[in-house]
Amino acid sequence: MDMMQTTILGTGVLLFLILVILAFAGPSGAAAKAKRLDKVRFRHSESTNAKMEAQIKKVVSARKKNHRPAGANISRLDTLAIRLDRTGYTWSIAQFFYVCGGLFAIVAAALLLKGAPLMLCLFGGAAIGLGLPHMIVSFLIGKRVNKFTASFPDAIELLVRGLRSGLPVTETIGVVAREIDGPVGEEFTKVVDRIKIGRTMEDALGESAKRLDTPEFKFFCITLAIQRETGGNLAETLANLADVLRKRSQMKLKIKAMSSESKASAYIVGSLPFIVFGLVYSVNPEYLSGFFTEERLIIAGLGGLTWMSIGVFIMAKMVNFEI
Repeated sequence: MDMMQTTILGTGVLLFLILVILAFAGPSGAAAKAKRLDKVRFRHSESTNAKMEAQIKKVVSARKKNHRPAGANISRLDTLAIRLDRTGYTWSIAQFFYVCGGLFAIVAAALLLKGAPLMLCLFGGAAIGLGLPHMIVSFLIGKRVNKFTASFPDAIELLVRGLRSGLPVTETIGVVAREIDGPVGEEFTKVVDRIKIGRTMEDALGESAKRLDTPEFKFFCITLAIQRETGGNLAETLANLADVLRKRSQMKLKIKAMSSESKASAYIVGSLPFIVFGLVYSVNPEYLSGFFTEERLIIAGLGGLTWMSIGVFIMAKMVNFEI
């Protein structure tokens, strides 16, 4: 009876929290009105800057809604292949699954040797075997994207200098591929290779934009596309874009510095229970061994992990700002 009452109480609290989150997460009327006015202004404006601003807003909003590199309907294996390619390493899907299977077997066997139930062994092995490789891949993608974003304004300025000296756009892209090291040079080299086999420059850049899935490179592609349609000084337009990207990067660094204290607090609060659990288990393993053998303690531990995961997710959203 006590167990039933506890379950009903926990379910009620969970539903109450969900309702509170939904109540405070509704759309703002002023923000919706401003968006409608912007759409009307962009739709009826003939200004090139207004059109470019509208395209940039579409890119950012699409990136928030869908983070898949290719906007079309692609399979999960294709998405995984693109993610592995975005890390900059020559990893195959088979190697990725081998690593996942190896981690699953090691973690499940270790828990089984500790005397844990079979379901807990399978759950723990699946959580580590599937979650850890994806976390590593996401970390490597973020590291490469940050490196690309840091060097991309320099590449654009090199393009500007090449255009002002009289070189065509395709030739200046080749110069960037040869002169810039790191992810920027690698991506521009792939663009040059696609152009050499007969692809148009727009298609070659568009494919790289889908793979990279970064707003900065999409801004660059939009700038080239609009300049081809409307004309004008491409060198001056790209110089303005490089300046905008640098200011965008500076704003990101400023926000990162201002939110560093909150992030540190979130890291400490999120990791402290695991640190305390590890220290207590190292001093007195028998005191906490029930969390691996007794069903009630296993359920309580999984429930605690679930609530902690929700809390960490909320704290991560509170200190994460999209620029």
